[in-house]
Amino acid sequence: MFLQNVETAAMQVAILYVLVAVGFICDKTGLYTEKAARLTNDLLFYIVTPAIIIESFSSIAYSNETLKNLLLSFAGGAALHAIAILLSLPFFRKGDKRTTHTYKFACVYGNVGYMALPLAQAVLGAEGVFFCSGVLIPFNIFEFTHGIRLMAGVSSKKTGFKLKWLLFNPGVISVLIGLPIFLLRLSLPRIILEPAGLIADLNTPLAMLMFGTYLAQTDLKKMFFRKETYLVSILKLLVLPAVMLGGMKLVGIAGTLCTALVISASAPPANNTVMFAAKYNCDTEAASQTVAVSSFLSILTMPLFIAASQV
Repeated sequence: MFLQNVETAAMQVAILYVLVAVGFICDKTGLYTEKAARLTNDLLFYIVTPAIIIESFSSIAYSNETLKNLLLSFAGGAALHAIAILLSLPFFRKGDKRTTHTYKFACVYGNVGYMALPLAQAVLGAEGVFFCSGVLIPFNIFEFTHGIRLMAGVSSKKTGFKLKWLLFNPGVISVLIGLPIFLLRLSLPRIILEPAGLIADLNTPLAMLMFGTYLAQTDLKKMFFRKETYLVSILKLLVLPAVMLGGMKLVGIAGTLCTALVISASAPPANNTVMFAAKYNCDTEAASQTVAVSSFLSILTMPLFIAASQV
């Protein structure tokens, strides 16, 4: 089982790297450059991400059991992100805030969508996917509140940070739209649901192509020699899942929910680290390199924690 989990994680990382390589080559050949990628970033931020959130709510069939499971995974996901924020506080306090805040963001927000969900499907089946999908709700709420405050706060003294940035943004608005759809058991018409699904499907390929263009602008020779990258990896891939696993063992959480939350906690930094760095003028080089290195290291760390959660 451990080797199967390694193979699944390695395949997901390999797929990501193929897409990144295409973006890298496109930048080097001038077909799709970093300048164009910044425009794509707004498309992802304002259109694609809301489509993902709304589609996820509309695709869950309502029942008392699904509501209970959704609340359990929501609570677990909220705890996961709150713990990650607390763990990141003592670190990355010195230096350029554009870079240090990028590292803090990477410590908190994992690749729940593309790394955790396929592993949950392979290891736990449909129930595991549902629990991981529930984690996406607090992920988006935290990312579009705390995440924006963290990244946009770098330039807040110049631009004047406003509370409405936290409340009126694509992520929070999409959750406010999607939650009533689930709770009221509304069925969206096909003319709306299918386009939303098609737009949502753009997320991974567009994000990875954009990621590749930013990586093309970095010094690849130094990518594996940034100590901060390894500190992020230790915190995100080892410390956070260990704390989550220990906490769940203490309070008696076991079974599918425990493993699903551990899978979510052990995922490498999200692709959105690059997207948010670009959106809020933070360090895209640090973001790209950290995501690239951590994703590679997660091939070994994620299966270890999955195995530990099932003991």
